[in-house]
Amino acid sequence: MLDYKKNTLVNLKKSASLLAKIIKMTQENKYCIDLMQQNLAVIGLLKSVNQQLMVGHLNGCFRQAVSSKNLAKQRDMIEEILQVTKLSNK
Repeated sequence: MLDYKKNTLVNLKKSASLLAKIIKMTQENKYCIDLMQQNLAVIGLLKSVNQQLMVGHLNGCFRQAVSSKNLAKQRDMIEEILQVTKLSNK
């Protein structure tokens, strides 16, 4: 498995673990600020995952599409990246 995929998987597992903790904390009526801090930790991990996935995509799929000389494939790939970037900025 590629390094970026390993790191992505680690961060996804950490996020899942933290989410389970947040759910438990919520059920136990824990202090709101403590919940928010844990939530922000998950958000940070997921942002990191998104960045790692983009790097992997650019170094793999995107590079392959650009080197293919297929203009339609290149346009589609660029459009996909722009769409995902737009969504991540919301």
